[in-house]
Amino acid sequence: MNKRKSAALALATFTFSAFSTIAATPANAAPVCAGAGQPTVPAASVPGAALEGITVDGGGRAFVTDLVSGRVFRIDAPGAPPVPIATVPSGGGGALAWSTDGKLLVGYGADARAVVDDTLRQSGIVKVDPDTGAVQPFAAGLSAANGMDVAHDGTVYATNDFGSLVGRVYPNGVVQADWGNFPSANGAVLSRDNQFLYVSRTFVNPGVSRIPTAAPWAPQSLLDLGPLDAPDGLTLDSLERPVVPFNPSGQVVRIDAPGQYCALGFGPQLTSEVIYGRGGQGFSAGRLFGITFTGLVYEIPGGFDPNAVTPTP
Repeated sequence: MNKRKSAALALATFTFSAFSTIAATPANAAPVCAGAGQPTVPAASVPGAALEGITVDGGGRAFVTDLVSGRVFRIDAPGAPPVPIATVPSGGGGALAWSTDGKLLVGYGADARAVVDDTLRQSGIVKVDPDTGAVQPFAAGLSAANGMDVAHDGTVYATNDFGSLVGRVYPNGVVQADWGNFPSANGAVLSRDNQFLYVSRTFVNPGVSRIPTAAPWAPQSLLDLGPLDAPDGLTLDSLERPVVPFNPSGQVVRIDAPGQYCALGFGPQLTSEVIYGRGGQGFSAGRLFGITFTGLVYEIPGGFDPNAVTPTP
């Protein structure tokens, strides 16, 4: 086994162990949101993969990353087989986002390196053509890219849930690995006006916060949790309410106001991210999907929001 795959497996094992420890005492279930709570539905599977990132293009095609192999897969529609289209150059496939030119941004180094990359900064981002799979460099020297989003001007934000640094890549290509200092930030979703970066707090002081992009030193907590829940990669609905999975319970919740949340559904354990679909077919607009560290892609019908569409590049 090569060193990169070994490192990815080590982090996957560490992550599973951390969530299993949390699972020793079940967390309290959130109240069910009005009209929600329907059973989740399997949508696709990538056997043997530990899925870390997901995004959907305007045609309703889903793209996912494998933390272990570093491969990027395309899934054309629910029920379709996964098609490998690229592999990140140094393993540890992480978050996904769309660049302003319509290419797929793929984080790498989301494996065991993330534990020490606040110091070593071995992680980065590559740009992938979603149709041909061609890979080209984009940014290096980041702490990690476990979560990632892109502002209207092309500025990229990247988080590290096993570290403290939140990185920023400016439109001119300059990398600022220490733009923000926020322990265990996971996921990264910008508000429509780009004034806030929403993140989960996974392993340190679990909860959900939003970070003002003009004042990263002044984060605002939206939800504080106990030690029995570990929120992972989140998204926003059409009203900019955070939607986030709790591990290891499998709850997918919506935060309606600071400190107030309800469950949209109860999905599989070890959900790493949730996202709304796009387009009129396949993983279509308004439908809420999740991925797991066990290779499953699934739908949360209780989260359906006809107005929720992932922003286009």
